[in-house]
Amino acid sequence: MCVLAIYYKSAKDAPILLAQNREEFRDRPSQVPRIQSGRPRVVCGIDRKAGGTWLGVNQHGMVAAVANRAKTNLPAEPRSRGLLCRELLACATAKEAAELAARELRSGCYAGANYLCADAKSAAVVYGGDRVEIVRLTPGLHLLTNGDLDDPYDERQAFAKRLLTLQRLDSAVAFLAVASRTFSRKGNSSSLRGLIVSDKDYGTVSSTLISLSRKTQNAIYQYAAGPPCDEPYEDYSALLRQVLSTDKQ
Repeated sequence: MCVLAIYYKSAKDAPILLAQNREEFRDRPSQVPRIQSGRPRVVCGIDRKAGGTWLGVNQHGMVAAVANRAKTNLPAEPRSRGLLCRELLACATAKEAAELAARELRSGCYAGANYLCADAKSAAVVYGGDRVEIVRLTPGLHLLTNGDLDDPYDERQAFAKRLLTLQRLDSAVAFLAVASRTFSRKGNSSSLRGLIVSDKDYGTVSSTLISLSRKTQNAIYQYAAGPPCDEPYEDYSALLRQVLSTDKQ
């Protein structure tokens, strides 16, 4: 599962601004973001158990991310949702990636999932639960968890949206500053809600902040290798900029 926010085509200097907290079993091994071998070039973290990813960016400036989703009828041996996410990163455009995700999900080989596919031209979330549907993103702030995009009945989405809109999100700097605080928010003993999941065996295991700016040299990739309330965001921007510069080399 995850909680994800994307601010799409609304900041003056960055068409894609994204924040994601990944939630997983704590004993599931993973690798921090790296540039992966092959073409197109991709920077992403790797789930070392199944070999897939939960979030990545390719050299075309296309982002793909996956979240769990409820599904009534599950296959006996479901294929890794993270592997499909990694395969989407081989696509040149978000439109192509969304169509591939929908085709794969219709095969019935996967447990329930939501896939985000976004680039500077288009963005969509693909629902892969009891129905498969492609939902196009309009400019603005969007929230995604394990249900529908911008679900008005999802309390986590509503909480995140409220915090993210306390100040004007008119630039990458503003979004990243607000998102880093929002996605580090931990509930307390007074039952105040937070975005950090802190169960004993399952919870927030990492957090990612991404800015895909109009200029490659301004792209930002920050990653916390644990719940961001405890672990600092480390700067992986050099890897992202190297990937985005591939076609220019």
